[in-house]
Amino acid sequence: MSDCIFCKIVNGDIPSTKVYENEYVYAFRDLEPVAPTHVLIIPKEHIQSLDYMNESNIELLGKLMLAAKEIARFEGLSENGYRVVNNNGLMGGQTVNHFHLHLVGGRSMQWPPG
Repeated sequence: MSDCIFCKIVNGDIPSTKVYENEYVYAFRDLEPVAPTHVLIIPKEHIQSLDYMNESNIELLGKLMLAAKEIARFEGLSENGYRVVNNNGLMGGQTVNHFHLHLVGGRSMQWPPG
């Protein structure tokens, strides 16, 4: 989508601090981190939210989760733990209408969140 900020980041039109990339996934540091490590993991394909995913996206969802695991390992989070979050829709806290995961770690997480 031409007006999507995350699509512009994937296309290189907006700079980002890349952490990980493969054929399907792009990950970069969040500009407003909520933890010492806060990485956004997005599909290169524009999909608005989890509500727009279907069975044809099962493999992509797996690739996103495996990317989260790899990034957590690269960032040294695996031993002590980390959180992977998807905010879906306005009431769910989604602020960019492009599916994305938040990988946060480096501090103790609380429950319930938000």
